[in-house]
Amino acid sequence: MSEGQDKRRYWIGFDLGGTKMLAVVFDERLKPIARKRRKTRANEGEPVSLERLSETIVMALEEIGAGPDAIAGIGCGVPGPLDLQKGLILEAPNLGWKNVALQDYLAKKFRCPAVICNDVDAGVFGEYTMGAGQGFRSVLGVFPGTGIGGGFVYEGRIFRGTRSSCMEVGYLQMATEGSAAGVGPVGTLEGLASRLAISAEAAKAVYRGQAPGLQEIAGTDISRIRSSALAKSIEKGDKAIEQIVKRAAQQVGRGIGSLINILAPDVVILGGGLVEAMPKLYLESVTEGIRRNVLPSLADCGRLKVSELGDLAGATGAAALVRQEAAELPKKKAKEA
Repeated sequence: MSEGQDKRRYWIGFDLGGTKMLAVVFDERLKPIARKRRKTRANEGEPVSLERLSETIVMALEEIGAGPDAIAGIGCGVPGPLDLQKGLILEAPNLGWKNVALQDYLAKKFRCPAVICNDVDAGVFGEYTMGAGQGFRSVLGVFPGTGIGGGFVYEGRIFRGTRSSCMEVGYLQMATEGSAAGVGPVGTLEGLASRLAISAEAAKAVYRGQAPGLQEIAGTDISRIRSSALAKSIEKGDKAIEQIVKRAAQQVGRGIGSLINILAPDVVILGGGLVEAMPKLYLESVTEGIRRNVLPSLADCGRLKVSELGDLAGATGAAALVRQEAAELPKKKAKEA
């Protein structure tokens, strides 16, 4: 390795999910130059999981012939409730974690600035920094998937509470009855319109004999009725499935319409498997839902766009966040002195 390369500094963006972990190495301009994806092993214990996480970062760096001393900072987007002041993951059920000081672990392990944030916040910040939200003053992101996540970036900052993340879009109350999202009240947006909710309704349609195409693809097994299966079912002519997806997407649009009334964002970014699998159908239905709920005076707000970064959004946003915080560190220290 040349002396010039040895002096290069890289930002690490880490996307930690229930099924996969992704470490991405970015250059100073946040261009991705290496990545390593591995499966997350559920409930293997905190010490083993943390070691596996750090190994994944090292493996990504090895692809460009760099070592841990080349890291400028590490940002990690994680699911579940967090304490952002202490850098704690309060709970990550899929990993079997409780009160894990991930931020402190990364900072000490790699001797560099580290920060954790909500995974959806990271995704929206990634789109704001390098994707579909570039150049806008305020960016709302809504990501329908197994659940429904949301995030908001305002004037270059992730909108959040003092201690915790916010923008729990999936828990918008849409009705006084109906399905729940596992926790919380019934009739929430996630309970009514997530991919899991759609799959449950689709399985009922198969059982009733209304969706022969989906019967062929996945039967009534909800675990197999994923976004791609729904899209193929509609292509095969399953009108019942098309109507289920349309209704759910319209509900998402209604929820977004309410958020536009409150936040007046410049742009709304949609991402996730449902959008990727059925962009035209899904976007048209979301647009109809927005039209029904948004105030006429705010109808020109919230231009609808599709995520441009896809799977890299979370890692990009996490890297951008630690880069932002590292740049402000000298000012914070000066104030404290």
